[in-house]
Order: sequence, then structure tokens, then C-alpha cells
Amino acid sequence: MSEPLVLGIETSCDETGVGLVRGTTLLADEVASSVDEHVRFGGVVPEIASRAHLEAIIPTLERACAKAGVTLRDVDAVAVTAFPGLAGALLVGVASAKALALTLGKPLYGVSHLSSHVAVDRLVHGELPEPAIAMLVSGGHSSILRVDDITAEVVTLGATIDDAAGEAFDKVARVLGLPFPGGPWIDRVAREGDATYVDFPRGLTATRDQADHRFDVSFSGLKTAVARWIKAREASGEPVPVANVAASFQEAVVDVLTAKAVAACREENISHLILGGGVAANSRLRVMAQERCAAAGIQLRVPPARLCTDNGAMVASMGAALVARGRPASDFGLSIRPT
Repeated sequence: MSEPLVLGIETSCDETGVGLVRGTTLLADEVASSVDEHVRFGGVVPEIASRAHLEAIIPTLERACAKAGVTLRDVDAVAVTAFPGLAGALLVGVASAKALALTLGKPLYGVSHLSSHVAVDRLVHGELPEPAIAMLVSGGHSSILRVDDITAEVVTLGATIDDAAGEAFDKVARVLGLPFPGGPWIDRVAREGDATYVDFPRGLTATRDQADHRFDVSFSGLKTAVARWIKAREASGEPVPVANVAASFQEAVVDVLTAKAVAACREENISHLILGGGVAANSRLRVMAQERCAAAGIQLRVPPARLCTDNGAMVASMGAALVARGRPASDFGLSIRPT
């Protein structure tokens, strides 16, 4: 008998994602992004994102079914991101998932956006090693997690205490005059720059921070340091070397992230690190993570860049893991949890 077919819906921010997964096999992953509608605002506008989800959810669902060669009646379970995310955006996804599950008479699973970013790796490298450390870095969150069982509650070892990595990329890109979203642009420009040009600060890495913030990250101070450096440069009448500043800023971010992730693996005595989230598509982060994991004897698992950003495949994979472990479904009173 074939494994259950799970439909996943992701609407936590500005991507409308629908995925179809059977076991650990990805059958379809369709995404509609509203990022172009947010560009002129320099960041995601929740109301615009919510309306875009309303317009995109049915066409994206239809494309996913067509890509997989299935109909909705073939679906065995429906999974949806219920937390965390933008309230209005989450509501669109959860309401859609409830309607589908109720109409089809199939179980509904409300899942964590963060756990789903870890679970997507099942579709590339097979079942997850247990236990594992996961480092998730995106526009809204930067987290280091201990994952003993992806279908149970994961343990947060560290998290962002102010700006997440992706948010810092966006803000620094803005002061450098680069377009939104900033992450891909800084990654691209930094390849032509000197990462040692400016020695920007590494937040929460001093000895005094180790007791209370061992695995936490902070990028607000770094963002401010970059802005002040640029302002001072402009005040002196000198041109701002955009590529060098971008490279130096990026180096500071990935240095902190990879150092803390490897330290978590060592202190928890865990030999596998999973990298996920939109910022995991950053080329320098991938290279440094691989170098440091190799030096420490840690196995690094990183999904392809297209599966690091928000998508329905990760939610479907999380749902498939819950079904495989026999976890109970959510009831139809399922509520969103924005934070």
C-alpha cells in the first residue's frame, strides 16, 4: 500500500505555498509570491500580504494538483502553517485548510512554521537524524533548536533577541541603496567585495554574554554599526565602497550564526546540523557552515535554496511526518498563533 498523500499550505508571510508529499517524496511545490507588491514599501505590508494570499490560494492549489497529477479527492491529509507568522496571512491559510479538510472528510494538521523548515530536509536527504541541531535563519526569526523528534515539541536553545538575520539584511541593503528584499542583493554584491574591509561587531559573542545568551543572536547593534559607518564615510565626502561594506556585514552575520550553531552541536554532543530558512540560501553562510562543520566532525544537511524559502512542500513534509508517526490530528477549532 502506498504512503498517504499529504497536502501542505503555507501562508505565514508573503509567499502562498502549496505542496504535495507522499512519505518523503515531493510530488509538487507551487509558490506564488507577493514580494513585488511590497518593494515600494521596503518591507512586507501585512494587509497586502493577506489580500495576495486570498487571490493566490486557489490558483496555486490548482497548479500543485496538476503538477502532481492528482485531484483533491486523492489527498489523505491536509497540513497548514498555524504559527508563527502574520495574523491575517495565517488566517487565510488555516481557513482554506479547514474548508478543504472538512469538505474532503480528511484529517487536519496545524503545524509550526519553524518545525516545517526543519522537516523539509526529509524530502532531500531522507528521514531526519535524531537528535539533531537545527539552525533556522530567515526574515522573521533566527533560531537554534534541538530536535529529538520533529513531530514532538522542539527545544529552543537560542533565538534572536531583536532583529532577525533576514531583517538585518533588508535594513542594511536599504542604507546601501540596494533593492528589497536585501538578502539576495547583498549576497550578490558581496561576492565582489572584501569581507575584511570593515571589522564590524559580532553581537552576543563576548565572554560576559555567554551565561545568559550562549546561543542567542543579536543583529540590531550590527545594523546600527553599519549605518553609522556609512554616515561617517558620507560626511567625510568619501564614496561608500558598497561591495566591501556588504561583504564585511555579511561576514559578521554568518560568522556569528555558524559559530553558535557549531558550539550548540558540541555542547549538546550532537553530530548533525540542519540548516534552514530563507537566509540559508545565502552562499557565504553555506560555505562557512560547511567549513566549520567539517572541521568539527559534524554532518551538515542543507536543503536546496528553493526549499529554504517559505513553501508548501515544507508544510506537507511536516504533515507527512506527523501522519507517519501516528500523531493525532488537530480539531476544527484550530486557532492561529501569530507569535
